[in-house]
This record gives sequence, structure tokens and C-alpha cells, in this order.
Amino acid sequence: MLKHADQVLFGTDMGPDLDTYHIYYRFLETDDEYFNYGTAEVPGQGRWFIYGLYLPDDVLEKVYYLNAHRVLSIDK
Repeated sequence: MLKHADQVLFGTDMGPDLDTYHIYYRFLETDDEYFNYGTAEVPGQGRWFIYGLYLPDDVLEKVYYLNAHRVLSIDK
């Protein structure tokens, strides 16, 4: 992810849900360990747990914002 930060976009095909966005935050921005990746008792892909990536701020800015602006040719 760090090596190819210019090639990653954040997105979802689900409507906004605060509980789900909290999981995305934990995955991308924290170093939390061994937490559930979904909001359901048994997430759609099964019972397994993930670890946070704890990405640096410059990578998060690319993933959340800058890469989409570049790819979609959106002016700031």
C-alpha cells in the first residue's frame, strides 16, 4: 500500500453508515489489532479478524482524496 499509494482509491458500493465507516477508519488509520471487519454478528465473508494498517497521513490523503481528483480530473 505504501509503495503504490498513488494507485489506490477509497470507495464503497454501500450507502453511508457510521458503524461501517468506523471500521474503515480502524483499518486504514489505526494500528488496532484483531478486530471484526463487519458490523454483522457473522460478517458476509465469514468469521475472521483484521489488523489496522496505520497508514501515514500523506498516504491517507492520496487514498481518500488526491488520487480520485487526479483520476477523475476534478479541479480543487
